[in-house]
Amino acid sequence: MLEIGKKAPDFTLPDQDGNPVSLKDYKGQKVILYFYPKDMTSGCTKQACSFAELYPQFREKGAVVLGVSKDSVASHKKFEEKYGLPFRLLSDENVEVIKAYGVWQEKSNYGKKYMGIVRTTYLIDEEGKVQKVFTKVKAADNPGKMLEEIS
Repeated sequence: MLEIGKKAPDFTLPDQDGNPVSLKDYKGQKVILYFYPKDMTSGCTKQACSFAELYPQFREKGAVVLGVSKDSVASHKKFEEKYGLPFRLLSDENVEVIKAYGVWQEKSNYGKKYMGIVRTTYLIDEEGKVQKVFTKVKAADNPGKMLEEIS
């Protein structure tokens, strides 16, 4: 995980429309950068839909929401369209950004160990520094808690 107060690693990733998105594009705004395992799964859908529901309030507070997973641009597009998501979903198929943010970790399911994304949310301030890190977040509760964190 990244340390609070440190500069968040910049990146450029394609969004669900294939357009490049860089962290530096959001200088001057708070960024909720959330990493999630997979499009269309129950937990990830709950998290995305909760962010979508609260999105106008995030925008009122001058914050943007960016979701990141290793799913393809096409998968993100289907996810966005199916649930009417109003924010950008970024595709990191090479897991470079996912690794840079420390969320590619060993996981375990029914005793089987594998590498995957640990659901994590970063709050990045207007200067591009890590303000808060939330690990092992509960998918459905995460968006509401993030809204409370933004001053």
